Amino acid sequence: MARYITITLDKRGVSCRARLLDAEAPRTCQAVWDALPQSGSAYHAKYARNEVYTLVPPFANPKPGRENPTITPIPGDVVYFGFEAWEIGNPAYGYDDGSEAHGDQGATDLAIFYGRNNLLINGDAGWVPGNVFATIEEGLAEMAAAAQDLWLRGVEGETLTYARAE
Repeated sequence: MARYITITLDKRGVSCRARLLDAEAPRTCQAVWDALPQSGSAYHAKYARNEVYTLVPPFANPKPGRENPTITPIPGDVVYFGFEAWEIGNPAYGYDDGSEAHGDQGATDLAIFYGRNNLLINGDAGWVPGNVFATIEEGLAEMAAAAQDLWLRGVEGETLTYARAE
């Protein structure tokens, strides 16, 4: 039986529904499912293009490792990244001092991709593969419009929430 999550840009009141890819990424799906709900400040990507994400404290124990990885996510992909503190804590990345990016244990990045031509490469770190663990099946167009609004008007005060779907 398929499992579903909702992903919401809270301030904008826009949600989408994604199906977990249990067959393709079982460890990642279970780690995320067990840790829901998760919520944090929303960010729009600088490097990857059409990505909106949040950083939360690491929750997977043990970490899922690499499964169903990509460096070229497509519209509707929901992706898990596990980062060590040294990988994202650089002040040049623009995260607030109190954000999860500066946590001693690193951070988990939960991201959605809403458009084409994404490439997961960072000028400082190189390739940044992530685990595709879900696919958005409902609400992608509305989420893409809200994500473009984030890009144009800013992310301040916006949160991104992942929760189990009813």
